[in-house]
Amino acid sequence: MDITLWVIQILLALVFLAGGLGKATQPGEKLRAGLPEFHPGVIRLVAAAEILGALGLILPGVTGIAPDLTPVAASGLSIIMIGAIVTHARRKEGKSVAMNLVLLVLAVVVAVGRSVLSL
Repeated sequence: MDITLWVIQILLALVFLAGGLGKATQPGEKLRAGLPEFHPGVIRLVAAAEILGALGLILPGVTGIAPDLTPVAASGLSIIMIGAIVTHARRKEGKSVAMNLVLLVLAVVVAVGRSVLSL
């Protein structure tokens, strides 16, 4: 179970780190064009949360410092994915909804799995 959770955590961390860095480094005009219903500052806030969540999936387990933060990070990423699902569903972007749903399920698996293993 531990190896499976690590594989999922690494994959999620890579996805969220890439997505967060992509949003964080794009110019404001591109952010406005892609998501006109959101202020670029909000998108950058989500990007920062994704980057921190990605780090929170990996660093506590690798360093042994505050490993209880891993399920917290996974839970936070789950909340972000719920928001992403709602946003993409409103925009009728079915493929994005499906991808966000998969990421949500994986994040919940990590949150629950790491919570149970730490008991």
